[in-house]
Amino acid sequence: MADVSATHWGFTHVTTRAGRVEAIDPFVRDRNPSPLIGGLPEAIYAPTRVLRPAIRKAWLEGDRENRGEGAFVEVDWATAYDHIERELKSTIAEKGNEGIFAGSYGWGSAGRFHHAATHLKRFLNTIGGFVDQTQTYSFAAGQIICPHVVGDNRILFGGETTEWPAILDNARLIVFFGGINLSNAQIAAGGLGNHATADWLTEAGKRGIEIVCISPVHDSGEQLPPHEWLQICPGTDTALMLALAYEIVKTCRVDHRFLERYCTGYGAFEPYLTGQADGVRKDADWASGITGIPAGTIRKLAAKLSDNPVFLTASWSLQRQENGEQPLWMLITLAAMLGEIGLPGRGVSFGYGSMGNRGDPRPVISSPGFKAGTNPLGRFIPVARVADMLLDPGGTIHFDGQEITYPEIDIVWWAGGNPFHHHQDLNRLVEAFRKPRTVIVNEIWWTATARHADIVLPATTAFERNDISGSPTDRYTAAMSKQIEPQCEARSEFDIFSGLAARFGTLEAYGEGRDEMGWLEHIYEDYRQRARDTLGAVLPAFAAFWEKGFAELPAPESAYTLFADFRDNPAKNPLKTPSGKIEIWSRFIAESVHEDVHPHPRWVEPREWLGSAKATQLHMVSPQPAHRLHGQLDGVGVSRRSKIKGREPARINPEDAAERGIRDGDEVRIWNERGECLATASLSEHVMPGVIALATGAWYNPEGRSGRGSRDLHGNPNVLTSNVPTSTLSHAPAQHSALVFVEKSADSAYPDIHQKLPEGIGREEPET
Repeated sequence: MADVSATHWGFTHVTTRAGRVEAIDPFVRDRNPSPLIGGLPEAIYAPTRVLRPAIRKAWLEGDRENRGEGAFVEVDWATAYDHIERELKSTIAEKGNEGIFAGSYGWGSAGRFHHAATHLKRFLNTIGGFVDQTQTYSFAAGQIICPHVVGDNRILFGGETTEWPAILDNARLIVFFGGINLSNAQIAAGGLGNHATADWLTEAGKRGIEIVCISPVHDSGEQLPPHEWLQICPGTDTALMLALAYEIVKTCRVDHRFLERYCTGYGAFEPYLTGQADGVRKDADWASGITGIPAGTIRKLAAKLSDNPVFLTASWSLQRQENGEQPLWMLITLAAMLGEIGLPGRGVSFGYGSMGNRGDPRPVISSPGFKAGTNPLGRFIPVARVADMLLDPGGTIHFDGQEITYPEIDIVWWAGGNPFHHHQDLNRLVEAFRKPRTVIVNEIWWTATARHADIVLPATTAFERNDISGSPTDRYTAAMSKQIEPQCEARSEFDIFSGLAARFGTLEAYGEGRDEMGWLEHIYEDYRQRARDTLGAVLPAFAAFWEKGFAELPAPESAYTLFADFRDNPAKNPLKTPSGKIEIWSRFIAESVHEDVHPHPRWVEPREWLGSAKATQLHMVSPQPAHRLHGQLDGVGVSRRSKIKGREPARINPEDAAERGIRDGDEVRIWNERGECLATASLSEHVMPGVIALATGAWYNPEGRSGRGSRDLHGNPNVLTSNVPTSTLSHAPAQHSALVFVEKSADSAYPDIHQKLPEGIGREEPET
């Protein structure tokens, strides 16, 4: 079984013939495999593979104003290294390592050794460091607010959270704020040996557990067991939660004993909730006018919360909006008022509809991993402030109680990620990418990020190198044996940066004298030792593991509930908050400079939402796609087949379509003051009226010169999203707070970005 490999969509078995990958099939242990793996052979040999090092011709002539335009020149590795070495040494001499930005956020490979961003950062750490970025685009606001409320981020992500067996045995009601998307549950960084979420939900249905999904878009509705869908105006979940809390107060169902023993600050919060502080009762009638949910429905749900053992969860999407910290904080507060936190299988946790196997039983142990080491520079920016930094060197912001000054960046280096997929307001990012002296990108394909670079280095896919997988939500680890030779001149990041480290005299510090297989054995044996010491688990030695193709941790004997130890003994197991308790009111925030964030949860009207929309505007949400991972696999397999007339489908309610004279399959123009794109209308009752859903991840494909004034031809929603952050506390992206205009457009030709190479780049003809 040495044909095992791992992808973010699951473990696989690989069939090769004559040195080429012929087929990729699901892992034998996977009960619910993802259909996306079928497109992987096509991706390996895609026309847009980066096959050789390439340099933008105009950059060689001193131009940095026209990134994204013009021809590239293919060069050998030695020439590419010459230019990179000269650029790095020049920047360090003139500006210090503060002139290098290598945040390089992205999913990269499922392999834990050949993790592109880690290798980039490890190399740069050996030559003095770089400016990094903190948080993730997926849940940046949550990463900042949750530690202030419950002491850490276990509630938000990772493997240590309330497990499904405990939920099924103890809860009688599960409420998914933000809904649950089963396609998201088939994806996990580091791969999955078995996709379990669908089975857990099926079992919940069999046991008669009531399920409520609250979301403007009803993804996976037909795949879920019987449930109730409540349509809610985007960005208004906090108002609904406040109303549920008010109704619990009104009916005298608040667990004051829990609040007194385990929480602090409720006394400051309740006057706001009841209207004593501001004259506005946050009752069901008040929330109905904001959320669009009938007041009677809100009261009925509040009664269910009071009358049943309940598990509350919210998708990560809720915090990707203006004031995105508030719904997470408020849902924790609601669970505390019910007294459910820490009870077996009850309480609150986040991300069950956002990531594969969240809540699947797994022993608490960190996955196998490769480390970047310590950054001597120690400087960073919030994850979504890349464009701000490049456009405003010397500017300052307040971030989580500290002041950050943006450095002046000479070199931007990206490896294993695609900011032209996930960054907000892409036209602004185009402008920002034209500011540095040099942009370097390691890539497998000619993405928009690669096309806006000066130096592009060809990277290998997971099937062209040896690696080892590991996910915090999975008990399996795969031995990812190399299946084929690298295409043309592609190299692994380990090989790329080993070559550069040799030039800088830091190869020993970077590689520690190990080759690829030496590192894999070192990483695995460290994991094996920790499994034995921590869990008493006996895993096979490296040689046997590599021969078999995978290893498996034993399932825990009992199901874990988050905060159970805290509930059992709060004095012995305090939270890592200043009070040691759940902080419904935060002194840190009250005394901070972040005046846009109140010290307890509250409803704050967003700048862009249906309550402020003009007569013909719709609220655009950009959910994760069912047919790819972010921008990965966009041009192959399931994602390619999902396109309509070559463009991304834009789901729109039939009522809204009829008002605009739009029929199913029509080309539509979507625009606002930030940009515009073309998509294809897909009429759907699973999108509530007033909302349009345009999935994220379609490759940015501008008409003409990229940037302001150019429309995206492929349906990328981030040409429409705002740069306004969730708040000054976290400066997180708020892509779901976006109003747009939509109209029918005349059908036009579509130049396929997945078939088009930059000028000057040759296409390797496949061998027959």
